[in-house]
Amino acid sequence: MRRASKLAIRASDAEPAQAARVALEERYGSVPLTEADVIIALGGDGFMLQTLAETRDLGTPVYGMNRGTVGFLMNEYKPKGLTDRLTDAEEAEINPLRMTAANGAGETFEELAINEVSLLREGPQAARLRVSVDGKTRMEELVCDGALVATPAGSTAYNYSAFGPILPIGSDVLALTAIAPFRPRRWRGALLPRAARVRFDVLNPAKRPVMADADSRSVRNVHWVEIASAPEITHRILFDPGHGLEERLLQEQFV
Repeated sequence: MRRASKLAIRASDAEPAQAARVALEERYGSVPLTEADVIIALGGDGFMLQTLAETRDLGTPVYGMNRGTVGFLMNEYKPKGLTDRLTDAEEAEINPLRMTAANGAGETFEELAINEVSLLREGPQAARLRVSVDGKTRMEELVCDGALVATPAGSTAYNYSAFGPILPIGSDVLALTAIAPFRPRRWRGALLPRAARVRFDVLNPAKRPVMADADSRSVRNVHWVEIASAPEITHRILFDPGHGLEERLLQEQFV
C-alpha cells in the first residue's frame, strides 16, 4: 500500500487549476515538495511535464488531475476520495531523453525531454539533416520540415501527429520520425533500440536554420544535436487503477 498522507499540491496558472488547488488544499492540506509522499499536479500535460522536470531529484511520485486542455498524462479531476485513489494507484516509471545541442556560436546546451526531442526548421526553406545512429551515418540527407525522437510515453504526442508509431510503454524502443519529409519522399521513419544514440547534423545552417526543442525548451540555430536515453533518471507517474499508461496507449490506437 502506498503512503499518501502528505500531499504537495501544485497548479498551473490557469483559473480552473488554481480554483482546484484552493479546493484541494482546504480538503487535504498541502506540504512543501520535499516533505510530500505524493505530488499533485493540476493542469494539462504541459504542466505535468514541467512538474516532473522540476521535481525529478526528489524521487516522489506525481499524480496529475486534468484542469487543462490536454490530459493524456493526467487523471480525471475528482476531489472526493483522493487519498484512497492514491493508495491504490498504478505507477509507471519512465526515463527521459537527454538532448545535447550546439548552436552557431559554438555554445553547447543540454536538456531533458520526457516526450520527445524535435528539430524544426526556423525559416521558409526545408531543413536538410544528416542522420547518424551510434556513430554511423544512416541517411546522408533528409529534407523535411523537421524530425523528432520520441519515447514510448511521448509517442502519442507530437510523434503521433507526425504519423509516427505509438510505442508500447515497456517496449524499450524509440521512434525516429520525420516531420513532412520531402526527400526521401514519404520516408516512414525508424524504430531504434532505447540505448541508441541519434545525431542530427544540420546541412547549410546559415541558409536553412533549424531549432531544437526538448519538451518546449528550445535552442535556436543549432548546428548539431545528439539525443540519447537517460536511464539513470526515473520519473514516477501515478494513474487511477485500470487507466495506466499501457491502457491509454491501447485506447489511442482503437479510437
